[in-house]
Amino acid sequence: MKLQEIRNIDIDGKKVFIRCDFNVPMDEYNNITDDRRIKSALNTIRYCIDRDCSIILASHFGRPEKPGDEKYSLKPVAKRLHTLLKQEIKIAKNVVEDDTLELAKNLQAGEVLLLENLRYHSGEKKNDPEFAEKLASMADVYVNDAFGVSHRAHASVQAITEYFDIKHKAAGFLLAKEIKFFHNIVQNPKRPFVSIVGGSKVSGKLEVLHNLITKVDKILIGGGMAFTFLKAQGYEVGKSLVEDDLIPEALKILEEARQLGVKLYLPVDVVAAEAFDAEAMAKLVTTQEIPESWMGLDIGPATAQLFRLALGDANTILWNGPMGVYEMEKFAKGSTRISNTVAQSYATTVVGGGDTADLVRVTGDEEDMTFISTGGGASLELIEGKVLPGVKALVLED
Repeated sequence: MKLQEIRNIDIDGKKVFIRCDFNVPMDEYNNITDDRRIKSALNTIRYCIDRDCSIILASHFGRPEKPGDEKYSLKPVAKRLHTLLKQEIKIAKNVVEDDTLELAKNLQAGEVLLLENLRYHSGEKKNDPEFAEKLASMADVYVNDAFGVSHRAHASVQAITEYFDIKHKAAGFLLAKEIKFFHNIVQNPKRPFVSIVGGSKVSGKLEVLHNLITKVDKILIGGGMAFTFLKAQGYEVGKSLVEDDLIPEALKILEEARQLGVKLYLPVDVVAAEAFDAEAMAKLVTTQEIPESWMGLDIGPATAQLFRLALGDANTILWNGPMGVYEMEKFAKGSTRISNTVAQSYATTVVGGGDTADLVRVTGDEEDMTFISTGGGASLELIEGKVLPGVKALVLED
């Protein structure tokens, strides 16, 4: 897949609309607690500033229930951008009203305008062409640098691309880097290629598992989704999270792995608790001995050691999904052990998914990973082999 990239189009002195992903975590006082996604967009923004562009930045934030909800304003993002770029950041009071369109029209070379939360307007999630046309009318060039939302058919991601020809739309540096990295890892991995898949449910990663089975040498399954596989093998898993309707699919994946010679690893011990509660009584048990009224909430030390040994000869590691309820300290040790193991590996290590990225930041392993993706759902769809809606219009014909 060859993308049209920003470095290959003429943007000098032009108005550039950049779709960013500024959906960053904030505390109860609207202070940004992790600005990685903002920093990830800086290369593209600075590239445009250096070429005397006037720049319109756009992003969603959270899920506002009504337009103008101050809790979901991008004002804190404008403040952080001001600090990082060391220049004034104009912020529109709305998304596409007349005053915002006028601000965009009068924007001078080197100036930066941040639109308010795109989801203040109902047309964003509806992929509304009229809303997209208004967004497009602000600029000469469209740049998508929001990998984290490129799997969504939203107005600022997909519909807007219809209003620019291929010479006037492109992938920003971050988006291009993400697409290339995942494409190369999945299509041409250095072997042995080992995938670690975790998280709560099989349903969200079913297609990913089917696709990975045909590409990896080993697959390690942890997190809540492991219990569906364990139950499929006949284990009693108590009140652990199980998607009973997907047990046949789990059996298909297990059989497919066997036929392809892919080594599939499941937990051999778990930390079980009486309830999904940080204060609940917990104990370490083997997967054969989970009490009837208890639930598994983390992998145990024997599983962490098993997984460590399985990762020992890996040359490529792709990790998506934590091994347990890592948000609760009592059930975070398994995920932490796996994070440490992956970080200490000599393999090319790729972390995909918001929860997993957050986990490696908390464990202090962030700097030791080869690549950390900014997108969860988008990275999963790339692994599935899909062309993302936000990327399709940026692909150059052969």
